Amino acid sequence: MTEALTLTPQMMVVLGLLGFTIFLFVSEIVPVDVAAIIVMVLLGLITMIPGMENVADTAHLFDGFASNAVISIIAVMIIGAGLDKTGIMSKVASFILKRGGTTEGRIIPMISGTVGVISSFMQNVGAAALFLPVVSRISARTGLPMSRLLMPMGFCAILGGTMTMVGSSPLILLNDLLPAGMEQFGLFDVSAIGIALVVTGILYFVLAGRYVLPATKSEGVEGENTMDYLKRVYGLDYNLTEMVVPKDSPIVGKQIQEVERAHRVRLIAILRGGDMRVAPHREVVVEPGSVLGVLAREEGCSEFATNNGLQVRGELDTFSETLIPTKAGICEVVIPPRSDLIGKNLRDLWMRKTYGLSVLAIYRGEKTLTQNLRDEELQAGDTLVCHAYWDALARLEKDRNFVVVTQNYPHEELRPQKVGFAAAFFAIAVALILADQFVPGVDIRLSLSLLVGAVGMVITGVLSIEEAYKAVSWKTVFLLASLIPLGAAVQDTGTAAWIAQEVLALLGDVSPWVLQAAIAILATFFTLVMSNVGATVLLVPLAVSIAMAAQASGIDADPRVFALTVAIATSNSFLIPTHQVNALIMGPGGYRVKDYMKAGGIMTVLFLVVSLVMLNVVF
Repeated sequence: MTEALTLTPQMMVVLGLLGFTIFLFVSEIVPVDVAAIIVMVLLGLITMIPGMENVADTAHLFDGFASNAVISIIAVMIIGAGLDKTGIMSKVASFILKRGGTTEGRIIPMISGTVGVISSFMQNVGAAALFLPVVSRISARTGLPMSRLLMPMGFCAILGGTMTMVGSSPLILLNDLLPAGMEQFGLFDVSAIGIALVVTGILYFVLAGRYVLPATKSEGVEGENTMDYLKRVYGLDYNLTEMVVPKDSPIVGKQIQEVERAHRVRLIAILRGGDMRVAPHREVVVEPGSVLGVLAREEGCSEFATNNGLQVRGELDTFSETLIPTKAGICEVVIPPRSDLIGKNLRDLWMRKTYGLSVLAIYRGEKTLTQNLRDEELQAGDTLVCHAYWDALARLEKDRNFVVVTQNYPHEELRPQKVGFAAAFFAIAVALILADQFVPGVDIRLSLSLLVGAVGMVITGVLSIEEAYKAVSWKTVFLLASLIPLGAAVQDTGTAAWIAQEVLALLGDVSPWVLQAAIAILATFFTLVMSNVGATVLLVPLAVSIAMAAQASGIDADPRVFALTVAIATSNSFLIPTHQVNALIMGPGGYRVKDYMKAGGIMTVLFLVVSLVMLNVVF
């Protein structure tokens, strides 16, 4: 029997610091990343007090900024940005939308299930970071707030790490922590448990998501969409609708300018055969089978479709990728006094063909002109309300004939020509990660494997170094790096071991179920305040010892299952944003600590119940 631990002054200080950290996180007096930095600085200052020198090693106080976890997060954010820049993640988003529709109840299972499976073979924070741009695209296209999609995705990324023995660091470590001679776990021995947990997570958000998920504004997302803005400022109540032209429609064979003049609609996109055009010029002819992107008032759209026998689609399909808000939308440009366009009408200027602008209205003085726009001569000070591709609008900012008023559009330059480089370096990074886990004799740190992919994105021009820096969520980096020394202090001062000792002493002689549940709850608590790796290293030997002692007392407790309980329970990290995945999605989702406590509280209980039941069913 090991000697009982006694509470030391150093342990008391660390316990007080833990309580202070939790208070700052829950109260949100300061942002969580600032709270983490404050705690790190306090930890360093405490070591200057006589008798407290061993609370933390100040020589390694800032090692968290160079830790394997933090560098891995930085690298995977850059890789994700590179894949997004080439359009790969946009295509993934389109695939999910086509299969999952545009409702929460269908999109959440698609996203969360996919991320759960991916995270069973790679680090869950990597899977979550790669899907951040996908969720952003889906949010933009469907109008669903990112806060309704990111938390289910993030939670299922964490849950997916329990599906294989290489899905999370605790499970990777487990076999090395088992006593000599004890049977080790195979790659898929935990799959049934992990699958049950992922399915539970998906069902939880599908059934209860409307009650527990916040509808908050994400970082960098504007609150008012363009259609609402048009209605509020110019009184233009327009809808964007997709219509298919049958072969017997009256508009077959007519030019776009004829159709628009006769029906008072704007055809802002057309697909003829394999030729897709946004802001098509006025002489383009409508052919049988053409798909039209129609912008008009609701009654105008309905009348246009009825009179011409057009098939109206309930949602964007053909143009779901082309006309999404991240690529095109409503803009405002002003004609300055020295513009060469003054005195010319839109018919002469070929606005669509020359500038890529579909003019919807002209705001002049206090009037909004919407009829017979082609014949209107432009005047100094006219505001043109247009639909355009954002890259076309970016070109107009350099044209002295226009002053672009709209500035909050995505200044995004996609680089599809770099897709080969992006895919190749992503594949190299994944191959190095898998080689480390499956190839004997290969030992490559996760951070190094991911940095190979990140650096490759930069040197091949997929991203510039400035874009790489911008892709990193520095809030996430400082949050995690600043908490690492606190976790080390909890472990090194013996505080964690003392907590475990006291909790188990309170239980006394109980059934193996109660012992196993206590170990799971203990592991859950420890993983909230320290690294899941640290919690695993500390508690697995303790759990094995408890089970063996219980066996000696005639209680049927399996040491191997108790050890696995710890490795599984250290993924039960949903209450506060200390887990890498939760910290990663906090900013983009616009979440607060109370959002995690609300949604994560129920998820924590579900995790404990399902994992304990499945552990005993499987083993």
